[in-house]
Amino acid sequence: MVEDEVVFYGHPNIRSLHLRAIEVTKNPNLTLRGDCIIGVRANKACKDLNPILQQLLKKEDSVIRISIIAGNLSYIVKAFGHSRLLLLDAQDIVIRKTNFMCSRTLCIKSDSASQDVPREIVRWLQDPENRAVLNIYIE
Repeated sequence: MVEDEVVFYGHPNIRSLHLRAIEVTKNPNLTLRGDCIIGVRANKACKDLNPILQQLLKKEDSVIRISIIAGNLSYIVKAFGHSRLLLLDAQDIVIRKTNFMCSRTLCIKSDSASQDVPREIVRWLQDPENRAVLNIYIE
């Protein structure tokens, strides 16, 4: 199993209402328009991920599991890799329900979007002092 961990923090404007994506960003600021964002001040973006993980994300048949760990709460997202993923963005990581790909896209065809993240986790992530983790792994 190959994995990587992205540490991020909460923000009072986290709403987690988007229908097609989940995002974490290195940016410390968040407006209410960023309704796919579940965390800010991330320590990594797509380009910073483990190079071996990046190679596996770019395989058509790769199955990706992403654990969102917020305190003692967690939520698992399943998604897929693709050979056309770029993984070049220096600011963001986006998990997508659709097939859309750009430099910020980590994976596609996920079984969850931001609106699916349990509200208990979303409330926890609205506190800027709270630290959370995306654990990304490929079996």
